[in-house]
Amino acid sequence: MQIAIGLTFPNVLQDEAVLCRVCKQFDVELSIIEASFSSVSGWAILKIAGEEDEIRRTFEYLNGRGIKIQQIEIKR
Repeated sequence: MQIAIGLTFPNVLQDEAVLCRVCKQFDVELSIIEASFSSVSGWAILKIAGEEDEIRRTFEYLNGRGIKIQQIEIKR
């Protein structure tokens, strides 16, 4: 399964390697399409690929960190 998503990061995460941790902690592959980060906030558009359960666990982790997720496209 592959999903294109938009992420909005709160400023408290500006110094954390959240996406790197996702790749190490979950069996998913991330492809960053576009991103912008500042000391105030950040956003990214990316594709995430993997098994549906792993993607769900990844979304739970990101939500738990205060990152907002918007699904753009789903390919099964």
